[in-house]
Amino acid sequence: MANPHPQPQSLAGQFLIAMPSLAEPPFSRGVAFICQHDEDGAVGLLVNQLSEYRLGDVLAQMKLECSDLELADAPVLIGGPVQQERGFVLHREPGHWESSYRINDEWSVTTSRDILIAMAHGEGPRLAVMALGYAGWSAGQLEQELKDNTWLTAEANERVVFHTPLEERWSAAAGLVGVDPLQLPGYAGHA
Repeated sequence: MANPHPQPQSLAGQFLIAMPSLAEPPFSRGVAFICQHDEDGAVGLLVNQLSEYRLGDVLAQMKLECSDLELADAPVLIGGPVQQERGFVLHREPGHWESSYRINDEWSVTTSRDILIAMAHGEGPRLAVMALGYAGWSAGQLEQELKDNTWLTAEANERVVFHTPLEERWSAAAGLVGVDPLQLPGYAGHA
């Protein structure tokens, strides 16, 4: 007998790219990196929404000195509307941090202070972004939003996360699947 509730295919390590019809902040023109996805729901970080903070501000608040002016000036992102006081570092090299979650063979997310200490001393991951807060979806919610054409999906890409200017990440992420989001209608439809 077939399972009436098949386990969803995990989207961990994928981008969710907001369709033009998704107008609610902070998801409007958003690109979410999915960190975890299973039958219980999903957790992701927006990678193109700028917060009012710089990494130097966060480090100073934690009483950590940083002499690298470029690192101190790195933007801190709005990772999502949930727990915006909590910091997340999305990075490539896995490292040996106190509280890391290995998303897949290429990506990890860390929430412990030790990664920020290492970054402040120039010993952190070579490629990393910091976000405050996260986006969460309850069981079945993301699957329904995908059925409703709220999001496009694409394999997460290092170039988009680390090397593309924030204001270009939405278009660049959509371009990974050959889509120009500005050419899409601003509404969802079903054939």
